[in-house]
Amino acid sequence: MERITKEKVEHVANLARLEFTEKELETFAKQLDDIITYAEQLNELDTTNVVPTSHALDVKNVVREDEIKPSLDRKDTLKNAPDQEDGQVKVPSVIE
Repeated sequence: MERITKEKVEHVANLARLEFTEKELETFAKQLDDIITYAEQLNELDTTNVVPTSHALDVKNVVREDEIKPSLDRKDTLKNAPDQEDGQVKVPSVIE
């Protein structure tokens, strides 16, 4: 893996419109480099018999069947609307 330098941290900070002192840049560069060093330890593990997964747990998407049900009547729905017009809820304009 490529190492994190102070210049790279400074470049990313500039892209994110962040300002750091020289000391902060050096601190962040060291911390990020330490994280990469720690993550590189995973390369030392033998993973030949490990099945690739996208999630650590067996996750299943539980969805219900779509059922057609009667909906609320428009008049009943608009009863609590503070303002309405042409069968729709009227809200203040947010576009100038």
